[in-house]
Amino acid sequence: MILKRTMTQSHNSKKAEEKIEDSLKSKISGPYNSHEVEKKIISFWEKEKIYKFDSKKKGKIYSIDTPPPTLSGKMHIGHSYSYSQQDFIARFHRMNNENVFYPFGTDDNGLPTERLVEKLNSVKSKSMKREEFIQLCLKTLKEITPDFISDWKNLGISCDYDCYYSTINDNSRKLSQKSFIDLYNKGLIYKKSFPTLWCPECQTSVAQAELDDKELPSLFSTLKFKIAGSSSKDNEKSKNAEDNFILIATTRPELLGACVAVFVNPKDTRYKSLVGKTAKVPLFDFEVPIIEDESAEIDKGTGVLMICSYGDKYDAEAINRHKLTPKIVLNYDGTLKISGYEGLKARAARKKILEELKKEGLIVEQKSITHAVNVHDKCGTEIEFLPTEQWFIKILDRKKDFISQGNKIKWHPEFMHKRYDNWVNGLEWDWNISRDRHFGVPIPVWECLKCKQIIVATESELPIDPTEHKKKCSKCKSEMVAETKVLDTWMTSSISPQLASSLVKTKENSKIALPFSLRPQAHDIIRTWLFYTVVKSLYAENELPWNNTIISGFVTLKGEKMSKSQGNTISPQEVMEKYSADSLRFWAAGSKLGEDLDYMENDLVAGKKFENKLWNASNFVFMNLTDYKNAKPKKIEKIDELFLNKLNELVLSCTEAFENYEYAKAKLETEKFFWSMFCDNYLEIVKKRIYENKKGKESSQYALYTGLLTILKLIAPIMPFITEEIYQTYFKKFEGDKSMHISQWPKVASSLANAKENSKNAAKTENELDKFIEILTRIRQEKSNAKKSMKSEIKLVLSKEEKTQIADLLEDLADVTNAREIAEGEFKVEFI
Repeated sequence: MILKRTMTQSHNSKKAEEKIEDSLKSKISGPYNSHEVEKKIISFWEKEKIYKFDSKKKGKIYSIDTPPPTLSGKMHIGHSYSYSQQDFIARFHRMNNENVFYPFGTDDNGLPTERLVEKLNSVKSKSMKREEFIQLCLKTLKEITPDFISDWKNLGISCDYDCYYSTINDNSRKLSQKSFIDLYNKGLIYKKSFPTLWCPECQTSVAQAELDDKELPSLFSTLKFKIAGSSSKDNEKSKNAEDNFILIATTRPELLGACVAVFVNPKDTRYKSLVGKTAKVPLFDFEVPIIEDESAEIDKGTGVLMICSYGDKYDAEAINRHKLTPKIVLNYDGTLKISGYEGLKARAARKKILEELKKEGLIVEQKSITHAVNVHDKCGTEIEFLPTEQWFIKILDRKKDFISQGNKIKWHPEFMHKRYDNWVNGLEWDWNISRDRHFGVPIPVWECLKCKQIIVATESELPIDPTEHKKKCSKCKSEMVAETKVLDTWMTSSISPQLASSLVKTKENSKIALPFSLRPQAHDIIRTWLFYTVVKSLYAENELPWNNTIISGFVTLKGEKMSKSQGNTISPQEVMEKYSADSLRFWAAGSKLGEDLDYMENDLVAGKKFENKLWNASNFVFMNLTDYKNAKPKKIEKIDELFLNKLNELVLSCTEAFENYEYAKAKLETEKFFWSMFCDNYLEIVKKRIYENKKGKESSQYALYTGLLTILKLIAPIMPFITEEIYQTYFKKFEGDKSMHISQWPKVASSLANAKENSKNAAKTENELDKFIEILTRIRQEKSNAKKSMKSEIKLVLSKEEKTQIADLLEDLADVTNAREIAEGEFKVEFI
């Protein structure tokens, strides 16, 4: 069989195509202006309350425990990365006919906010009265919060911004204080004076979870401690004792004045004769006992351990174990208070003491080393251990319970679960929840110094600052002392599900109950926000806080983590100005959950190109739908049916991907389908049928309309602005939904489901269209090689097998390739 077309048909086809293209050029919308569109769309979303949670709506609630960003300046690139990823999920579930509860909060009672207020107002909190500084903080927050939140709106984060909480507002302080009181009454909170992790820079206690390890250079110095009351015979037995000295290696000579004992291992025969004697501390000349203790490692250094108050938690444990009297040589600001070294910071004192030890000949050996040091994650300052009275929540005796709770949560990605388990299993301290700062949620407690009675506020008094209210002891009638410490910011953030649910009530007049559907967050705060929320939800309600958690990675630049101190940060505001919000979100969708993503300009360029192509393709499609009746025709042409089947396969794959939190897969497959299947092939295949008003035109129009709308819906969670603009411009009058983002997510057609059940039919359908496109690609390549226009007329020769494979599609192949004739034989393209 030979398919032939007359010269008249070919001429009329070319004239029809030229006429349509001329019309298109005159009527098509101009270039896509992302900045104008984004402003307009944001205003539309806000005015129409598109993302407002409907508490009266029946059906499934998808509740999100939104991370409240720390109010410490502006949105940074890490924010734009992680919040975009959680927003992809929120938008999918909203379009999937779920009632999405997606509140927004700001974390504004922590140390970062306090530091921002100090910076903006050129003040220091410690030099101000507490009341004055608190008022300054509240005033500053009121001024800067609206601009801060606008960054999230500009990025298209689809929260219900009317459902808003601040971690320092009255409601949050009330709930946070109530949580403290409830746990105190359950016996889960206690107060104790104990060597505590202390930041000399921030001058506050910190929790174990707020520590980072930092590799720092140091000197490992071996020092001479003179043995008091020893004989020459003793010295002969002590291999490392020389001229009445015992050798001890240390990296912290500034703590020599705090030395309270010297430990040797009971199994170390080198020092057996010295046990029970005393050693003189070099430079300071006071004596300390030499004690047997297994914590001294025989093969580490000289095998002798210097115990100071306090070098680390092991010093604290050792001093308690042997009932030694501590000597505190550090002030809370990190300076020494020993005569001759007063006012010197630890590093400066270390340098001076080493110089003096060297001068006295008391250094036997020195090595330059690099070792991991605990630093405060908020400021990078090396942590000290200082005795302070603090409040703690008991957690060490419930590790198994916390591991069990973690096992019930679905982790995305799963490997992040291991980080949680490792953290819980490695816990060594109860949770320190008190902080020595001005700005925060006050601890609602009074204490009688005479009889040590402690009372907590009543619920009706909350929120309360105890320093502004006097209480008398019920036992001795003395005036009680108000607690001046504030709660750790994680104490408030860890009840974020309760804070959010307190803002609304459902149709049943009840709050949104635990567990929430989702907790999105970054991996660096698994040990803090995630873990503490698990703790508080278990203690308060014996419940999981959420069923799922998604963990995002970091943004890097050339493989390095971005940091202001390194000067390698990228401003998301500048990126959105140069490209668009959709382009930035497109970039954020380029990596899987839990993966770090290197910032590359090319990814933004690709996003912008995709945005522009969506706009131009939509304009092109609707110029061909001017007489579209918005109805499915009785007969769907074969090529259109095959295309729609491919489209349905895409819907199935993307739906499964979003349901499994694999937005990157959905984005990649939709992008590929749009560029290759829709733009490069299907648009070209059917346009002649529409130009010439041929039989089956209505079928092609239906497939074009359905295809474009479906593609837009599939990419809408990732690129909400361009998809909304196209929907409002072209689809709304047909579809009726107020917004693209509250329209129905595409459903998989039953025909596809049936095809999936019959793998042979599915394979045949796939092969038929794929074979068509393969042949089309070869013909295009032949034209390109011959330097001919894609519109040039040809005589085409196909093998019998290929003609049989696409027998129902030969007319479409002739249309798209301008083939006047399709003959049978060895593949060949002849130009006419």
